[in-house]
Amino acid sequence: MKRQAIFSCLTCTPEGNAGICTACCLSCHDGHEVLELWTKRNFRCDCGNSKFREFSCKLSPNKDVENVENSYNHNFKGLYCTCNRPYPDPDLQEQEEMIQCCMCEDWFHEEHISLGSPKEIPRDEEGEPLYEDFICKACSAVCSFLTLYPKTIRATGKQPVASVATGKDKSVLEDIPPKDEPGKLDNDVCSETVQNNLVADMNHDSVSDDKKFVVGESSQNNDSSSLSQSIANSSGTCILGVDWMAASIDSESRPLFLSKNWRDVLCRCDKCLDMYKQKHISYLLDKEDSIAEYEKNAKQKREEKLQKREGAELNFFNNLGHIEKMEILNGIADFKDEFRSFLGSVDPSKAITAADVNQIFENLKNKRRRV
Repeated sequence: MKRQAIFSCLTCTPEGNAGICTACCLSCHDGHEVLELWTKRNFRCDCGNSKFREFSCKLSPNKDVENVENSYNHNFKGLYCTCNRPYPDPDLQEQEEMIQCCMCEDWFHEEHISLGSPKEIPRDEEGEPLYEDFICKACSAVCSFLTLYPKTIRATGKQPVASVATGKDKSVLEDIPPKDEPGKLDNDVCSETVQNNLVADMNHDSVSDDKKFVVGESSQNNDSSSLSQSIANSSGTCILGVDWMAASIDSESRPLFLSKNWRDVLCRCDKCLDMYKQKHISYLLDKEDSIAEYEKNAKQKREEKLQKREGAELNFFNNLGHIEKMEILNGIADFKDEFRSFLGSVDPSKAITAADVNQIFENLKNKRRRV
């Protein structure tokens, strides 16, 4: 699946080389030692394949022998971060907050992400993250080309604003940094080329004067996203305008905190698309790949299901006659009274048994017979 919740069953695969879906976690591995790994991209459930030996999946017995495109890391053994520790850590009284890398999908302690201090993590005054995605130090070496984009693609303590203007003032991707920070890009030569190519692309595409986009801030409408997409999707000329493989890029990899909507700015020319494919990082171009988008879609689906269920129940009730409606409402009221009476008489120090529950319904039956 494109993205789904994944679990690791240490009872069946203690070596941590397999993952199972939510349905198999509940149906096939109930009572086992199971680790919740949150979500993984492009993953197929391994339950019952060759890694589980004699164990067979109850939901889909005819599985492929192995899912060769699945990727596994030490998370499947219950270990995380560069410190290779479990979570929760039994040796710590207070658990430390962790951040997930959007590429390798491993989780990192704030103190172990190779920053000078956790205070360097972009957050607002209330401690809420100002970044959309995080890329760990190891993975940042794979996507070093991101440093060739204007600095506004990266999140900072105070978000810089990047605006796109037209040929009138040639103010393309102009950084407006915090007062205490110089207003320049990390790579002046590359960034100047980026700006020149963006100007050429916009003149060629006749971008209208009244459209702007902001990198690092969410917009209330789709204008900003559509404009950044129109720029990033120009297939003729590369936005970077340089052979980034031969360009002068800082060889020292460092973790990256990326601003909101950063994916919209990525170049989608044929050359860059081929590069993403060769590096197996095409998912960086997919906005729905992000955890935030996954959570948003999941929440929307839950709400739609609840509305559909509530609508069906309401329609069923409205189609009943007056007498049937009153019988249902009276039945609900009787059950509330009986249950309230039961809770008032039960001994709180004793467990509620099946016999207690059956007695509640037996009392309700007797009450209805008397009526």
